[in-house]
Amino acid sequence: MSPMTDRVRKAVKERMAQLGMSQGDLAEKLHMERVNLNRVLTGRSGKIPESWQRILDSLGLELMVVPKSDQSAT
Repeated sequence: MSPMTDRVRKAVKERMAQLGMSQGDLAEKLHMERVNLNRVLTGRSGKIPESWQRILDSLGLELMVVPKSDQSAT
């Protein structure tokens, strides 16, 4: 698994914890089955393509996950 995918996954889990949001809560908000969200959050699905990591690295860029400026989770 790519380091970028791992960082995104970790940031999402941390934000869910900050918001007191369970996987079930987020899945419902996304109109997604909880089992499918779990697969994304545990790395069995939803990988960020390795080619993106290479592209960003070659351009000296990094993907960052930050809260939106209004700080609300809509």
